[in-house]
Amino acid sequence: MKKAIIGLAVATTLTALTGCSGNSNSENAADTKNTSNAANTANTANTANTDSNEKFTIRLADGSPGDEVLKVWNQVKDMYEKQHPNVTVEFVLQDPQLYQTMGLPSLLNGENAPDIYFEWAGDRLKTRVNDGFAADLTEALEQDGLKGKFAEGNFVGMVYDGKKYMVPTDAQVTNVIWYNKKMFSDLSLQVPKTWDEFMAVCAKLKAANITPITTGNKDLWTAGNWNAHMISRVVGEQAYADAMELKAPFNTPEFAKAMSYAKQIWDNQYINDSVNGINDDEGAALFYNEKAAMYPSGGWFVSGAIDHAPDMEFDYFNVPTIAYAKGDQDSVIGVLQGYVVNKNSKHIQAAVDYLKLLESPEVVTMLSKAGSSMIAPGSEPETNPMNLKLRSMMNDAKTVVSPPDTGYNLEVADALNSATAEVLGGVSTPEEALKKLDEKIAPLKK
Repeated sequence: MKKAIIGLAVATTLTALTGCSGNSNSENAADTKNTSNAANTANTANTANTDSNEKFTIRLADGSPGDEVLKVWNQVKDMYEKQHPNVTVEFVLQDPQLYQTMGLPSLLNGENAPDIYFEWAGDRLKTRVNDGFAADLTEALEQDGLKGKFAEGNFVGMVYDGKKYMVPTDAQVTNVIWYNKKMFSDLSLQVPKTWDEFMAVCAKLKAANITPITTGNKDLWTAGNWNAHMISRVVGEQAYADAMELKAPFNTPEFAKAMSYAKQIWDNQYINDSVNGINDDEGAALFYNEKAAMYPSGGWFVSGAIDHAPDMEFDYFNVPTIAYAKGDQDSVIGVLQGYVVNKNSKHIQAAVDYLKLLESPEVVTMLSKAGSSMIAPGSEPETNPMNLKLRSMMNDAKTVVSPPDTGYNLEVADALNSATAEVLGGVSTPEEALKKLDEKIAPLKK
């Protein structure tokens, strides 16, 4: 399947993502079995080339995961430390919003910088490479334990000057519209296929005194991600990319039209009035607690739902088609992501060996059962229906659009996300917000 990846400036064949997962399983017996199998596999393939008498710590930095995923991480930490008694693994976990913005750069530039860190492919990774914080992993990916686990298409946005700088973990759909199936059923609502149908669904929910949509946009990226997808649908993927890459202005009639759909949602009171005053976790809580019927978010929602709403019946739909729009109306917004080894680490091979364990079939299956969607193959066939559906969506999409804050310059992304917040919160008209946006990024063009 040929797939255009907008924002990574690449058109490539992304072969099927072969990660496997199963249903969430918290039984101690299953955990013990998985841990034992993974440890046995790793003993033969993941031996660190380090002096067994040298005691040291390797640090892994990431945004805080869900509780079930963290349980698996702690099991993997114990497994690795058992295999390498001289090594201690330390997790440096931050609020995901903090990590994505100022947190990771601060960690990399501080004392006790991480040896391994999570990052998104594309412009963000390129920045880490240029700043000297990413080790060349080309040869490491040919070592036993990593060799053969990934197709070349899994490395889109991870290769610079012919060198690979990331171990892929997953290809993440970063925004769909999750919905409460019971609420839809109770009101005899059908999944909307067009924007007009979407607005009609919102109107019926509002009439039933149910908040149609919840979003916590205090950190800007949540609604920014969703609205960027709508913008690309309206103006076209190339026009969106050109503006994000400072090749064309935002303040045009076409972009104003694209922004008008966010204004329509606010004007009709189809979204929580606290949209810009609460963060993503708080916005999600409104959905988990059935205070709203729909919640735009990414594939990570699955693990969150396992933790916070295990009994909720939910599903998702992509952004509905918009009439007379120029973009691919079946496009998906998403990113490739994974782990980077810090070029400045004194223990690069030990870090690579940890990633071998993390990508081993048994650990991949353990993570998948906890709600993570992994690229590397697991030890069991995947059965989690939402992960399967999301993976199929990503694989089948002809066009994948990069989110503002992972595929492009972060200052441009912040400016667009701020404009989205102003329109979605009723502070500015689309024209006013876009004028401010262009003024804010004008110095970047010099």
